[in-house]
Amino acid sequence: MVLTLPDLTLVLGGAASGKSTFAEGLVLRSGRPRAYLATAQTFDDEMRAKVERHQTMRGDGWRTIEAPLDLAPALAGARADEAVLLDCATMWLSNHMLAESDFAAAETALFAALTQCAAPVVVVSNEVGLSVVPENALARRFREAQGRLNQRLAAEASLVVNIIAGLPQVLKGHLP
Repeated sequence: MVLTLPDLTLVLGGAASGKSTFAEGLVLRSGRPRAYLATAQTFDDEMRAKVERHQTMRGDGWRTIEAPLDLAPALAGARADEAVLLDCATMWLSNHMLAESDFAAAETALFAALTQCAAPVVVVSNEVGLSVVPENALARRFREAQGRLNQRLAAEASLVVNIIAGLPQVLKGHLP
């Protein structure tokens, strides 16, 4: 069954919740050519193995664009017949925080690019607000920034799904 994706979908969940697998399934079932915006940077063997595992699970048929910091050109280059999976907003935010870049400008550019993107976009992001308050200032800044980013993505998205233990909970909109 082919499904019609909204212009913007947000898939949230905790670490290893199944959010990427769920988001990939949405894009696959759209029947459209698939573009994968990869935000992860591989600085160590563990991360390289995780990226390779995700690539293997995803399989062939994806046009992959590495975009650890600047998502706007990748979104601008999306074709109208494609479905875009942005995985994930959390890594993108981490990359900006570690680079000490102007995150406000990057966020403004991201939302402008999402609005102008010709293809439907499914964004994967981590829900980080359900655990204890972090003990250090950087982790607290990250948690606050991620919460604000998720709130803004959720406000703009027509469909928001929270994944817990691989099970989807629709928070906004209707599953196609």
